[in-house]
Amino acid sequence: MIDLKELQKQIYKNKVDKHFNLSDIPKEFCFAQAELSEAFTTYIRHEEGIGEELADVLIFLLGMAEMLDVDLEKELLSKIEKNKNRKYVTVNGALVKAENQE
Repeated sequence: MIDLKELQKQIYKNKVDKHFNLSDIPKEFCFAQAELSEAFTTYIRHEEGIGEELADVLIFLLGMAEMLDVDLEKELLSKIEKNKNRKYVTVNGALVKAENQE
């Protein structure tokens, strides 16, 4: 399994080494959104490189996690488990979370 915590550190080190943004969190969210938009554009145009575009998104997310002192691996595993246990019901033909679920 990949050690996301270590990847977070490597990505942050690259940001430091390259003198990239290290403090403006709102700007990082905008950059991550821009990268996701690039991935979407690549996908809808059926262009090559969707994997690289998705990797760019992940790099920004991991970098932000390190900047915010969030253990993204721990959070990801916790959220996957939470989603496994989440119950859904069909309402008017659409799946929605069942009431009383976190």
